[in-house]
Formats: sequence, C-alpha cells, structure tokens
Amino acid sequence: MTLPNPTVAIIIVTYDSGRVLGMCLDSLRAQTRQPDLVVIVDNHSADPSYLDAVPGGAPFQLVRGSSNEGFCGGNNTGYALARSCKYVLFLNPDAFLSNRFIEEALLWMERPENADAGCLTGALLGFDVEQRRPTGRIDSTGVFQTWYGKWYDRGQGSEWTGFRSAASEDLPAICGALMFCRTEALEQAALHANEIFDSRFFMYKEDIDLSLRLRARGWRLVYRPQLVCHHGRGWRGRTRASYRAKRLSAKNELRVCWRNRLRGLPYSLAKFIFVVALERPLLGLKRTLRER
Repeated sequence: MTLPNPTVAIIIVTYDSGRVLGMCLDSLRAQTRQPDLVVIVDNHSADPSYLDAVPGGAPFQLVRGSSNEGFCGGNNTGYALARSCKYVLFLNPDAFLSNRFIEEALLWMERPENADAGCLTGALLGFDVEQRRPTGRIDSTGVFQTWYGKWYDRGQGSEWTGFRSAASEDLPAICGALMFCRTEALEQAALHANEIFDSRFFMYKEDIDLSLRLRARGWRLVYRPQLVCHHGRGWRGRTRASYRAKRLSAKNELRVCWRNRLRGLPYSLAKFIFVVALERPLLGLKRTLRER
C-alpha cells in the first residue's frame, strides 16, 4: 500500500522499558496528527512481557531482537523499515510528546523556506517517572560544545519558565532522544545502506556524530521551542553510570572528535585516559573503603 505524502515514521528502541513505554505510546495516541508508522525495536529485554501491550496492526510494527544491538543498532534496524517515509522521528521510550508535536513539526518542515532543515527538535523538559509528573526543569534545548571541547545539553537542570524565544534557532547538535529528521538528509548522511547511526558506538555520543555528519552535508539542525516533549532521563539510574558506560562514552567522544578534527580532541583524549587509567582503580578504592 502506498501511503500519501508527507508520511511520518517513529522509531522507538526499547530495552527493559516497561516502566515508560506505556506513557510514550499514550502520548502517540493523543497526537492531533497520527504517525503513519511506528516501529518499536526491542533489544532483547530480560523481561519482554511489557511488549504484549503494544497494539497489533497498523501503524505499529514490533521487532523483537535476538540480541542487544544498542541504541545505534536498534535504530538502524528500525530505519530499514521506515526509510520509505518522508520523515523519521527517532524517539526514546522515556520521551513523551505534547499532543500537537507531530502536526506542528510536520507543518514547519514542509514550509519551502525550511527545505534545508535536515533535523528538527524541540524543548526537552524533565519528567519524574516515579511521580509521573514534569519536574519543571529543562532537560535539553540542544547540544553544544564548550570552548575547550566538552559537549553538554544546554540548560539542563535549569528552571523552565516557558518559551525563551519564539524564533527557531540553528544548533551544533541535537539530543538523540528527540530527532525529527528528513529522510533525504539521513540518506545523504548515512555511512552506508541503513547505517544512520554508527553501530560501532553502540550508545552514547552517537547523536552528536550523526548531527555533525548532517551538518557536513549542508543540512541545518534546528531547535523550535514551541515543540515540547517531556523526557524521563535518569529513570534507570543513569546518574550512577557504570565503569563500562563511562568508558564507552569517553571512547565515543574521542572517536567523534578524531573523525571531525574538532577543537575538543585534547580534552576528549585526556578524558579517555582518565577513565581508562584512573576510573576503575578509584572505584575499587571506594569499594574497599566502604567495606571496612
């Protein structure tokens, strides 16, 4: 069946996401403009029973993976099924769209003057998953880089006081929890067929890598504050990252800087060396002191 243009696909990668996926799907059902396709890729959850609640039939398509391919591999698997749509929204399972998000994002991207926008995002606002309510603070309004090279989510933790500007704004990079992308741009930025995110990254900093590849091909990355989405970042205890997670993040950040010859190369190299050479011994020392 040929879908009318413009079509919108949503890709959601899950892994033990039972506490949040229901809220994410509820936000999709409440959309004033429904997506044409929703691909849910599960990365071999330990207890996949929560996936039984995913509706059967169109527009939903559930892919149950036999292994954990990470954020990158899971999204690439989903993209292979969604690439025929004009737009693809990469959405975290802990990200909950405001009810006019798809309609307003689509209207903005379809304007002729915005034809060079490859990826659009909105105001990501904090959400307390335990209390099931917004935190009233910013999660991300775009990803930026300090003068010495550190990447950070702008405004994270600051109080949200409403729209700070009615105007759209170009960004250096976009948070991977909410990326409304033009498929034409993704095809140009792909490493090869269906490899939108570099699968070697597994997870962490892959959104920055994709952002930079899009910009290198002349596409704009745009923040539009009227597009609101709540994000339950940290619901799995990400603030207490494991050594493996820290090492992977540092390695990927170094890879991004090396690939793009960014000014942050010395910082990223120092960070990687610190994590590899000192982080594990320090964790071991802390554990020993706690046991005494």
